Amino acid sequence: MLSPTLFPLFCALFLCLPVAVIFTVQRELTGVASPEFGFRSLSVFSLYARNAPDASSPPLRTPPPIPKDDEPLLRLASHVNPNHPPGSTRKVAFMYITTTPLPFAPLWEMFFNGSSSKDLYNVYIHADPTRDYDPGFSGVFANRVIHSKRSERYTPTLAAAARRLLAHALLDDPQNYMFALFSPSCVPIRSFDFTYKTLVSSRKSFIEILKDEPWQFERWAARGDDAMLPEVKLEDFRIGSQFWALTRRHARLVARDRRIWEKFNKTCVREDTCYPEENYFPTLMNRRDPRGCVPATLTHVDWTVNDGGHPRMYEAEEVEPELIVRLRKSRPRYGEDGINGSDWSVSKRNDPFLFARKFSPEALEPLLGMAKGVLFNDSACVA
Repeated sequence: MLSPTLFPLFCALFLCLPVAVIFTVQRELTGVASPEFGFRSLSVFSLYARNAPDASSPPLRTPPPIPKDDEPLLRLASHVNPNHPPGSTRKVAFMYITTTPLPFAPLWEMFFNGSSSKDLYNVYIHADPTRDYDPGFSGVFANRVIHSKRSERYTPTLAAAARRLLAHALLDDPQNYMFALFSPSCVPIRSFDFTYKTLVSSRKSFIEILKDEPWQFERWAARGDDAMLPEVKLEDFRIGSQFWALTRRHARLVARDRRIWEKFNKTCVREDTCYPEENYFPTLMNRRDPRGCVPATLTHVDWTVNDGGHPRMYEAEEVEPELIVRLRKSRPRYGEDGINGSDWSVSKRNDPFLFARKFSPEALEPLLGMAKGVLFNDSACVA
């Protein structure tokens, strides 16, 4: 029998034991070191830790680990709720595909610092693990690299990287409402608040969907004359910018897709017409939910110059306030299918460009110099 002096001590230990166990488990729900990059990246535990139950909640089953292989990863993401939680804050997922350090990271840092709250956005990076990243990702980009794979032009790997980003962003935060994709050469040309309100107030995705473009047949037949049949006929094939903003419902649609992706996820027999990242997403959206899309991109690009499949590159000496104002005033090119004619005619739309590309890395300094006065000043104009 316990003595009177030991009995209170025994009771205290008995009551504290569950707290110690909970603390130990919560300590496990943290990011892990990435062997590929040498810094902490998103992991199965960091993705789910934000939603870990508190001690007063009923015990829940431990979430399944985030798969590293694409097929189980996308299958898991395809089961998330496609609807935004009622009454919760809508967030924007900013997703970057890169094979280099992000040259405009300081500018994006200023952009995000202009937000009224850090709870309005999430950042995700797909960084080709075969490349070097010196300097590494820091600031708002620190610890935001998902499990990434090799990505290169003229292959399906860039489109696969975008699907991978969507899957991770879907699994990471149920409040992610809009999913926007960027390259290292993209820069913001509006304030965060303007950009955020434009994106989260839309019930439609912004994705360029173009029909009967030059080289359409050659792009369709890039994997072989009949390789796309029967799932994707030539008349169903679409072309568009690889930089889009998809709603949560459409992000899950991408995660659920197998039939269309199987056709695009093939090695091309003609490399010079192989651009799956510019064809897969417009084709899929046009097939599955064209009326749920604004058929235009909000990322400005100048294709009056075509340098080996690359658009015009803005050099440092070209970066002046007049350029930014001109890019803002430009009207997006809309798809010609009239797919939104039932609600608001595309011919009457004039959605604002929120981003622009391509800028050379040397353009960083002049862009930073005009950030407060022009880039993030939505009322800026040039006489």
